Amino acid sequence: MQKNNRNVFETLISRTKIYLAIIFILLIVVSIENTKMIVPSILLYIIIMGYTYYANKKRKSEISETLQDLTLTVDSAAKTSLINSPFPLIILETDGTVIWRSSKFTSEFANIDINTYIDDLSIDIKEEIANRKEKNNRDIIKQIKIGNKNYKIVGRYVNYRNRDKDKKNKKEYMVILYFIDDTENIKLQKEYKDSKSCVGVIMVDNYEETMQRLEAGEKPLVTAEIDKEMYDWANKTNGVLIKSDRDRYVYLFEQRYLEQVKEDKFSILDKIKDIDTKEKVQFTLSIAISNEGATDKEKYKSAQAAMDVVLGRGGDQAVIRENEIYKFFGGRAQELEKRTKVKARVVAHALENLIKESNKVMVMGHTNPDMDAIGSCMGIYRLAKTLNTNAYIVNSENAPALESFKKAMDKDPEYEDVIINKEVALENIDEDTLLVVVDTHKINYVDAPELLEKAKKIVIVDHHRRSTDYIENATLMFQEVYASSAAELVTELLQYAEAKINLKTIEAESLYAGIMMDTKNFTFKTGVRTFEAAAYLRRCGVDIIRVKKWFQSDLASFNTIADIVKKAEIVNETIAISIHDEVTKDASLICAKAADELLTISDITASFVLGNTGDKICISGRSIVDINVQIILEKLGGGGHITLAGAQVEGMTMEETKQELINRINEYFSEIEN
Repeated sequence: MQKNNRNVFETLISRTKIYLAIIFILLIVVSIENTKMIVPSILLYIIIMGYTYYANKKRKSEISETLQDLTLTVDSAAKTSLINSPFPLIILETDGTVIWRSSKFTSEFANIDINTYIDDLSIDIKEEIANRKEKNNRDIIKQIKIGNKNYKIVGRYVNYRNRDKDKKNKKEYMVILYFIDDTENIKLQKEYKDSKSCVGVIMVDNYEETMQRLEAGEKPLVTAEIDKEMYDWANKTNGVLIKSDRDRYVYLFEQRYLEQVKEDKFSILDKIKDIDTKEKVQFTLSIAISNEGATDKEKYKSAQAAMDVVLGRGGDQAVIRENEIYKFFGGRAQELEKRTKVKARVVAHALENLIKESNKVMVMGHTNPDMDAIGSCMGIYRLAKTLNTNAYIVNSENAPALESFKKAMDKDPEYEDVIINKEVALENIDEDTLLVVVDTHKINYVDAPELLEKAKKIVIVDHHRRSTDYIENATLMFQEVYASSAAELVTELLQYAEAKINLKTIEAESLYAGIMMDTKNFTFKTGVRTFEAAAYLRRCGVDIIRVKKWFQSDLASFNTIADIVKKAEIVNETIAISIHDEVTKDASLICAKAADELLTISDITASFVLGNTGDKICISGRSIVDINVQIILEKLGGGGHITLAGAQVEGMTMEETKQELINRINEYFSEIEN
């Protein structure tokens, strides 16, 4: 409206000028015709000019008064709205000084010490303004809980003065904030989130094999007991448990009970193990729960993927997958050896077909390879060569543990061009190359992670308990945690291959050495199939004495190990921890040997030795079955088996790593007690 009035006024001024110009011309014409009219014409024009000035001034005054009345009306309405705001409102400076607060604000927080909240809020807002990159954005939006209510705070800040005249850049701000009660909205959001479903998959480990050991009359009783315990446990969360197969259940419950499940720490695992049978057979469960996915179908698929991780870790444990993070429970029992060899035969046949379909095979182990890794590589190499396919072993490191073996290997000219480094492998890999990864399944632990991105066909042969960072796109996976070593698994594949495999002596000895190393001379983690594999290799011409020499230490290394053992300290009564301070490339090998040596001391149930490789702190963990070193070192980014595990830590000093290890050990025991 102001704009329209202003346009009318300007139009009137323009017309007045035209009228005055016309009158002026007419008076000149009249004066020319009659000279007597000159003086009257001048007087008349002066009168007209005066009247015009008076009229225009009066109109301006009237318009100004109209606009002023309108402005006052708007200001009054704004002030009234501000004072009588239905929301609590406050105006404050960013130093915490309250300029004004509405009556609604005063009544809303009458029984609350609001000043503390205001002080904290002022500090947060001041920091946010100082750190804000978009200077044009002056809006403030925050969530805060005051008393029993949740408030959404919205407002806007303005720069109104400089407190320090000497420092012109030091600005102070005034903020107008509205407190909007958001309690009900947050409750609705929480209810919506809590009502979402979680999907679980539950399996009875080794069901067929275990049931075969029971008497016919006892089988239905044990099955009924398992079902009863399962349904009772599911009822605690008002969940739905569906038995989809003899050894498989699907478990659905609302997300509001997820924390309860975590706090319970899956007590069902122990209840199932406590079921008493005449044959003293122990049943165990594997449980995977996920809340990832927009639909129940997607959550079920996520739970199935998590179940693969659980089974890859040996079963007898549970995992919750939430926000792409795995949280494990249980898993402290020793892995049970599977008596069936069906899977080994199936995998051997599938692997042969993949090799035949490929133009070349590349075999890769883990970083800082040991005899288990190189022996497994040698076995796969021989299988590929038997099938008339070119094969290469990718090894980019000169591992100290392999020096003696490589000297023996160099004597055979066949292997002169077999071992290639990462760079050569990357240049020669193509779509028809089969990549076989042995003795590891972790993406960041393989010798050349770049090969995983280029390879279209990947096979994994590993015996470690599965970690969360496993290779997901494997075409074929043979991961059995019951096995003593990857060399044992490769030996089984060679035994059950359709092609007749003639292992060279050094290949058989490298496989035998891999088994011997991981079992500590057939002492730990050995089963019937371990000795069967060793017997097969012995028939291939293994010279045990020559293999034994590959593991011999020189006198300096022996003295170093002795010093490490001497410096060991005992924590938690039976756990030995020692440090190898010297920075050496073979630190991990020395630490492993020292950890083995510590375990030979009476009353020591677990040992950990820390070493410095230069850029990392390595940890070797060993134990008798009573303590699961894999769970302890997994918390430090490592992995392995219950009795043998390792980890590499970056960004911490030796003492910091040692203290962190002690904290994890204490955490492990506190979890057992609870």
